[in-house]
Amino acid sequence: METNATEKIAQLYQALLQQWNKRSAEGMTGLFAKNGTLIGFDGSQLNGQAEIYSVLDEIFSNFPTAAYVSIIKDVRMLGEGAALLLGVAGMVAQGQSDISPEVNVIHSLTAVLEDGNWRVALFQNTPAAFHGRPELAEKLSADLRQVLSAAVSQN
Repeated sequence: METNATEKIAQLYQALLQQWNKRSAEGMTGLFAKNGTLIGFDGSQLNGQAEIYSVLDEIFSNFPTAAYVSIIKDVRMLGEGAALLLGVAGMVAQGQSDISPEVNVIHSLTAVLEDGNWRVALFQNTPAAFHGRPELAEKLSADLRQVLSAAVSQN
């Protein structure tokens, strides 16, 4: 059960980022729990599907958002029907072929079982600034570039 659940949580995270990359507010919102929360890179807090949809729709309609490249670091079951995923991600701006290290992030995703399906209860983007530890920022960028390179090679 646990392995299957952790795989489903990883798939949920990947689906969330795919919907972002498609610039689909509806697709992203549909992955959240009814009372889910999204905390953006700038600290904006969006609560509930209606607010998440409204803000994402405005963002996707008005800004040329970058695409995520990600690495899942860990998936942990927190108990029956709850899990935590930790990931890292970089972003490739439209028309570019490399990540923009200044917007690398640490992702935290808390998932819950809702009506028999895994849903995002909380998705948080935290800037991966690594103040005073430039070697960690450089390592993260190098790791993300490897993932990006592998993805480009497959296409």
